[in-house]
Amino acid sequence: MANVIVISLPERFDFYYHKKFTSDYQRAFTDVGVNQLVLDFSRVLYIDSSALGMMVLLHRKALEKKISTSIRGLHGQAEDIIKIANMERLYRIEREK
Repeated sequence: MANVIVISLPERFDFYYHKKFTSDYQRAFTDVGVNQLVLDFSRVLYIDSSALGMMVLLHRKALEKKISTSIRGLHGQAEDIIKIANMERLYRIEREK
């Protein structure tokens, strides 16, 4: 059974969100039994390169802890940037059905 933690991201996912993002995923890593971490992009309108770097770092740390990573709620420019950055190689993209 999946034990899922969802991190909801803000409209602007950029360097200024670094501290909160790091705090959120470190808290998720301390929860016992978590085996999936989801980044909820449903509110994200803007994403910059530092956010992409944070996502790569999160993915690496999750791999070390054997936690899968995925993204949901992608839309607009954020979706375009995630595709251009080839994040689909690191994160499973959850599509709405």
